[in-house]
Amino acid sequence: MLQCKECEYFQRDENTGRITLRCDPFQTIKEPACLEKLQLLRLDALLQSYQTMLRWYQKLAPLQEKMFDMVKREMEDYEESESWKYDPDEEDEENEDSLGSSDKDSPG
Repeated sequence: MLQCKECEYFQRDENTGRITLRCDPFQTIKEPACLEKLQLLRLDALLQSYQTMLRWYQKLAPLQEKMFDMVKREMEDYEESESWKYDPDEEDEENEDSLGSSDKDSPG
């Protein structure tokens, strides 16, 4: 069985120790175990990118909370500034009028 370090497609970065397989899984696989190792390396790269993404989300979470609070505050200020247009007493009278008119229209 051919060992990875003996393969021409194997490469190890001397600074980081990271292993890279430059083989094409459809043409240059020499051993059945090569495909398994290639899949493991791809999963490792996927896991590293996922962990990097999670670290970014953790950094952004406090900013996102502040942004949501600011938007909520702005919406509340807007609703409060627009509240002068609607008098709560007039709304109650309109509701009573509409209920009263519907009672008159219905038989019984």
